[in-house]
Amino acid sequence: MYNCPVEATVDVAGGKWKPVIIYHLLDGPKRFGELRRMTGDPSQRSITMQLRQLEDDGIVNREVFAEVPPRVEYSLTEFGKTLWPVLRAMKEWGDSFMARSGSHLPRATRSEILVPSDAVVLGDVVAADDTGV
Repeated sequence: MYNCPVEATVDVAGGKWKPVIIYHLLDGPKRFGELRRMTGDPSQRSITMQLRQLEDDGIVNREVFAEVPPRVEYSLTEFGKTLWPVLRAMKEWGDSFMARSGSHLPRATRSEILVPSDAVVLGDVVAADDTGV
């Protein structure tokens, strides 16, 4: 049960990879490897999970071709195509943001922003120096 329509939209089409997958499928069917490369090469598990969720929600269609080796293509369903206005708005906002910030490069990581320069970063653990910072 959702508390508002935006929550439902974010649940179905939000997250790190779902909007990007949907965006690339707007151009037509894609194979798994194509989608993975187009989305910045996330892990196979991440893309697989996102595609399954999109398929379960009726956004993406998975078609398996009876060939050797087997070929699988992903495409948007008619219902999935209704997300185009949402993705177009996100793209336009992103274009504006990148132009405003003067960069198309990835943003700094959280550790680059939040961790003091004299802290030691060990994986996800941050250890402060002896000054107590």
